[in-house]
Amino acid sequence: MAEPKTYRNFIDGEWIEASARQTRENRNPADKSEVIGTFQSSGQADIDAAVEAARKAWRRWRQVPAPKRAEHLFRMGEILVRRKEEYAREMTREMGKPLREARGDVQEAIDVCYHIAGEGRRLHGHTTPSELPNKSCLSMRVPLGVCGLITPWNFPMAIPSWKLIPALVCGNSVIIKPSSDAPLSAYHLVKVCQEVGIPRGVVNYVTGDGESAGTPLTRHAGVALISFTGSSETGRQVNLACADTYKRAALEMGGKNAMIVMDDARLDLAVEGALWGAFATTGQRCTATSRIIVHKKILKEFVDRFVERAGSLKVGDGLDESVDVGPLINEAQLKKVMDYIQIGRDEGADPVLGGVRLTKNEYGRGFFFPPTVFTGVTRGMRIAREEIFGPVVCVLAADSLEDALEIANDSPYGLSSSIYTQDVNKAFAAMRDLETGITYVNSSTIGAETHLPFGGLKKSGNGHREGAAHTAIDIFSEWKTVYVDYSGKLQKAQMDNN
Repeated sequence: MAEPKTYRNFIDGEWIEASARQTRENRNPADKSEVIGTFQSSGQADIDAAVEAARKAWRRWRQVPAPKRAEHLFRMGEILVRRKEEYAREMTREMGKPLREARGDVQEAIDVCYHIAGEGRRLHGHTTPSELPNKSCLSMRVPLGVCGLITPWNFPMAIPSWKLIPALVCGNSVIIKPSSDAPLSAYHLVKVCQEVGIPRGVVNYVTGDGESAGTPLTRHAGVALISFTGSSETGRQVNLACADTYKRAALEMGGKNAMIVMDDARLDLAVEGALWGAFATTGQRCTATSRIIVHKKILKEFVDRFVERAGSLKVGDGLDESVDVGPLINEAQLKKVMDYIQIGRDEGADPVLGGVRLTKNEYGRGFFFPPTVFTGVTRGMRIAREEIFGPVVCVLAADSLEDALEIANDSPYGLSSSIYTQDVNKAFAAMRDLETGITYVNSSTIGAETHLPFGGLKKSGNGHREGAAHTAIDIFSEWKTVYVDYSGKLQKAQMDNN
């Protein structure tokens, strides 16, 4: 077996080792014996160097015309199209999701490149009449400066692209700190940045864990914004760190997403949506369907159909095209899921499917856990309120639409939701009343499209929205208001306008 490749940080246009000369192995979660690569364990000195490089580069990059900045991004999309299969396979090896899902992850990055590249000619400001004669008023977008991008492992190319591409088109420089569980996909994205000729220092890539690399990035006074995707608790800590230096924080965090299935729903469609929402990416999505609220009139029929279908899903190595559910990301996440299974049992919920780690044969080499369904769940149970981030779904009963909406909204999270119904009145009531940033009708809680705003309420986010051009641009740019007085005299605004 070939020696695992060693990957370096990318700072000021150079691939360099971390200052402490320490590294960390990235292993395949489907086969712990396979080392995908060795990555740098960075610290404060590496963050300092990256920030210094980014600050210098930003002063030049911000003066490049936005349409020219955008041309780089369009070319990135073209390269990603050609390498989609290669990057998808390496993504599956490093974080486990089935290959067809990994292809979709790369495709999201492609879509973002093409979509945001168009914004190079649409970074619109506003003009408005002045209240005084011989005076013009306008507003324009300007870049922020250095943006720190802290990204998760579950969408290791798509989510970095959501942050990187809008930041660049706005004229910012960036430092990407990917999850230490999946740094390879972000590495590929940065290599493409280098290949299309984005100037040195504009894009920097630093690997390491949250404490040694992430925290110094969030606390650095030279960073203007942190865009973070991850758990709600870590997001809270990021927010506090940003407050100390008055930097912006754009937070996209956890979810406990509910799917409502009404008694008039098409059950075949609802079951398909529940399977996809609950078990895609092994349930390791912030938008995963982790609660299914079913009208009591159809509860038994739905559960019977759902459990039968979920039990037939194939668990295994995501490189096998026939696999539906891959491994969990690491041993810590596996233990967390197993702990919640015990919590659910202790609370009186009934695990009617799954609930036991898979260890026989090839399963023993990875972190495999089967699709698990709890019934008899009530909304006060911990398994119905806390994010598990695994292939575990809770089924709750509801008496009516109003009851279902109340159960769905009784959550500290507010990211995604869905309702299955054939009644347009019920659908519109749910669209209005579900307290989430995203709502689907007759579809699962997952499947966001890159040109629409993405984000949530409550513990799921702090009001910023990634994805859509207009909302992403709002994150990565600042408004400047300009007054041009060509009257040839001092006009004192309201005092001269009585």
